[in-house]
Formats: sequence, C-alpha cells, structure tokens
Amino acid sequence: MQYQPDHSVLKDKIILVTGAGDGIGKEAALTYAQYGATLILLSRTLSKLESVQEEIITSGGQQPMLYPLDLLTATENDFQQFADTLVKRFPHLDGVLQNAGLLGVVEPIINQPSNLWHDVMQVNVNATFMLTKALLPLMLKAPHASLILTTSSVGRQGRYGWGAYSVSKFATEGFMQVLNEEYKESTLRINCINPGGTRTAMRASAFPDENAQMLKTPKDLMPLYLYLMSDDSIDVKGQSLDAQPGRKAGPAE
Repeated sequence: MQYQPDHSVLKDKIILVTGAGDGIGKEAALTYAQYGATLILLSRTLSKLESVQEEIITSGGQQPMLYPLDLLTATENDFQQFADTLVKRFPHLDGVLQNAGLLGVVEPIINQPSNLWHDVMQVNVNATFMLTKALLPLMLKAPHASLILTTSSVGRQGRYGWGAYSVSKFATEGFMQVLNEEYKESTLRINCINPGGTRTAMRASAFPDENAQMLKTPKDLMPLYLYLMSDDSIDVKGQSLDAQPGRKAGPAE
C-alpha cells in the first residue's frame, strides 16, 4: 500500500515487537522507531536485540527496552513476569506486533516429526495466546491500542507439505477473529498481516532453491505495518490483510 505519514505519526506511542532480532520484526522495530515510537524488543537472542538497539540509537531513535525470552520454553508465569515488568515502566501499551514464529519442516503430514509439530504449535499458537493474555490489561489502558498478529496464505488455504506451520496459522486467524469479537466494543483493534513471500532467513529455509532477489524485502512491506500501528487505522478491526496483495503463493517466479 502507498502510506507515507508524517514522521511523528507514532510519537509517544509505546510498542512491543516480538521476533525483533532479524527479518520482518527487526525492520518493523527500526521503522516504528523512525516514526517516533518507544520500542520494547523481545527475541530469543540478546546479541541480536542489542544490534537492533544500536541501529535505532544511531539513527536518532529513543533507546528501546530489550527483553530476551525464548517463546519455545517460556511458561505462562514467564509471560506474566514480563507483563509485570512492563507495568512498572510504562503506563500502557499502544501497540503489539506478534511477529515471532517457527517454520518447522515443509513435509507431508506423515513425515512431520511429532516433537517439531509440538514446537511449532508452542511458539506460533500457545506462546501467542499466553503473551496476548498477559498483555491485554496494558493494551486496554491505551487510548487506541493495536494488536497485530502474523498470518500466512497457508493459514487460509491448506497447501501440500506445510503441515504444522499451516495449521498454526489457521489457529492464528481464528484467534484474531475470536479476540475481535470479544473486544469489538473497546478501543483495542486486532488484525492479522500476511507478509507473503519475503526475503528472510525463514523463507530461505522453506524455499532453499528460490532466487531470493525475486522477493520483496522486509522494508518493502513496512507501509502496511506502519499503517496498522498508527491511529490512521483506528477503524480497522478484525481484518486479515495482505502486505503483498495479489501475490501468487509459492516460489517466486
């Protein structure tokens, strides 16, 4: 989409990004900071978060809060401790981008390892639920908070070999719809973004023979991520939006 707001569109907004160490999460963090937001960056690897933090500060953004957490092993208590930490530092949360995710393997169901299936569900579904549950009170304190979940085309139409990842994204779509129904009378808005095929490490592991130069970069997708996090999208609720409308699913051609 063509969205070019004023550079202060996110000024004074407090935004959490998960999976902020690389790929789309990193680019979203850099973009939100560029437009004035105060960031909370969550990822498994502290060194990656520190690298993003340095980029933000070097570019003139506000110093973000870093919170390393492994979503695969984190418990409900861990997520509540994180929320309790935020309560001590921030009055509310204006936005949450749940970007972190696990691919698993691209194999037929019969070849999907049960332990890896469990891991994908734990990161993509269970951790999303537990983190959202812990953060809802903080988001509801904001004037107009935005929760963005990450979906996929294989979360709308099942496709051969996408197994656990596909099923987890169907769950994400359902989770968004249920939350939207529960909070549609509030000022909290909940939406999904399907980034589409993007030049990231996760994409490369799914399509190792693909020509990555044919793919959009994370930066190319940022107008939609920025729009949904800004007050310009206050009336957009319960939507599953494509960052690359009209893109054909599958390897880049």
